Amino acid sequence: MSDTDSVAALRGAVEDAARALRDGQPTEPSPGLERPPKPELGDYSSNAAMLLAGLLGDNPRAVAERLREQLEADAELAPDLARIEVAGPGFVNFFLADSWYLRALDGLLEAGDRLGESAAEAPEKVLVEFVSANPTGPIHVGTGRNAAYGDSLARLLQATGHEVEREYYVNDAGSQIGNFADSIAARMRGEEPPEDGYAGEYVGEIAERLQAEGVDPSDRETLEKRGIEEVLKEVKATLERFGVHFDTWFSERSLYAKGEVDEALGELEKRGHTYRHEDALWLRTTDFGDDKDRVLIRSNGEATYLTPDIAYHWDKLQRGFERLIDVLGADHHGYVARVRAAIEALGGDPQRFEALTMSLVHIVEGGERVQMSKRTGDFVTLDELVDDIGADATRWFMLWRSHETTVDLDLELARSQSSENPVYYVQYAHARIASILRKAGEEGEVTAAAVSERAPLEETEKVLVKRLLEFPEEVRSAAARRAPHRVCAYSTAVAADFHAFYRDCQVVGAEGEGVESSRLALCLATKQTIAAALGLLGISAPERM
Repeated sequence: MSDTDSVAALRGAVEDAARALRDGQPTEPSPGLERPPKPELGDYSSNAAMLLAGLLGDNPRAVAERLREQLEADAELAPDLARIEVAGPGFVNFFLADSWYLRALDGLLEAGDRLGESAAEAPEKVLVEFVSANPTGPIHVGTGRNAAYGDSLARLLQATGHEVEREYYVNDAGSQIGNFADSIAARMRGEEPPEDGYAGEYVGEIAERLQAEGVDPSDRETLEKRGIEEVLKEVKATLERFGVHFDTWFSERSLYAKGEVDEALGELEKRGHTYRHEDALWLRTTDFGDDKDRVLIRSNGEATYLTPDIAYHWDKLQRGFERLIDVLGADHHGYVARVRAAIEALGGDPQRFEALTMSLVHIVEGGERVQMSKRTGDFVTLDELVDDIGADATRWFMLWRSHETTVDLDLELARSQSSENPVYYVQYAHARIASILRKAGEEGEVTAAAVSERAPLEETEKVLVKRLLEFPEEVRSAAARRAPHRVCAYSTAVAADFHAFYRDCQVVGAEGEGVESSRLALCLATKQTIAAALGLLGISAPERM
């Protein structure tokens, strides 16, 4: 079998055998190929016989026996088979020869930088909008989770062949901007911010800088503009140290300046989806599944927050994006139906809009939740957390649980340099392998030595190879399910399998023809896989620890 993806090639052999039993007709759904729960049940197992039984009018075990005969007659597959067994209600269990594992390992090394890449069936042009915090203060840990998740999701989508752009929507219009400017002005005059203003120390810091520039505290327009600039400068610096970049910073004000808000309202009116009631302009979102209609323009002539958001999403579609993914804060549950309704009202496909709502993050120390920040007075900033535990640990603990699950981030665990700390555990495996390879020689020599005939493989070698072969499917699944936490779990499993292999198998200096070279190759493939997995999470893979 020459396919560099050995599992895909094995799956293809099963599908070919199933097709042969049906005179060339494909089986839907396609037969599965899974790792069985116990090693005594084989290396891989297929449910093909159960899928075919009804179609062939025979019992599953009888069909499984016919499949076994068909597979054993496959000249390309036969050299890599130790044996095939039929088990249970009709599972076809594969016991693979060492040659299959060695060839699979060779394929992993050939993949190199392409490890984990896996083309989606229908690649799309995707816009991932995330973070998008109001430009009125520093990024807090909750928004930090949004940043880690959105960035990792974008990386996963790119790894599966999608064309991805990252965008930050700057909410630089609305009452919160005026309140922010009033807060800066109050600090410039030596007064307390207004009741609905911003009271953190950072406001005073901005006020001092603007005062030094000679800005007049009564010049509200300049205070708004300069205040936003100062906050965004800090936000960009925070995100940069967190490993997050954006292709576009989209200004809400630009929607008004370019007339896109009026255009969207005009389009909605032309399509008959707006109406007047009590001097306000309403959108009939109930026609599209919302629980009630929504106000677009209040009776005093002010737009609601929904209005520019409708224009913004319409702008996204006009830019040619085939999928719009919004990563939203925990307080946006009701928002999704409104935007989806608005997109449909404008003639767009609401299925192209996807909203992923993040759950909360709680910082825990000594068993107690940390509530306050010296700088902001009411929340812990992302910078403060990164200063404490580092960007890698911060990203890991933001990502290792589903985005729909609340995270309690334990500072003591995140700081610890022990196997109890999952990010340290995975990074240490990478660093340990780097040390082994340094001891053995240059990595290029290891790759060239790749794999040859050798003494029988140990069970932990086989387990590790099978784990590494799962990587493309894990990436595919994590991207499709919008689930970066799966990559965290996979990385931990790889590290655990490597530590077991290294415990059981001598690497440098191993006796037997080809044993040392194949084990070094396995170390290199593992190192590359861990680095690629951590890269999808935006986490570094250190060479030394």
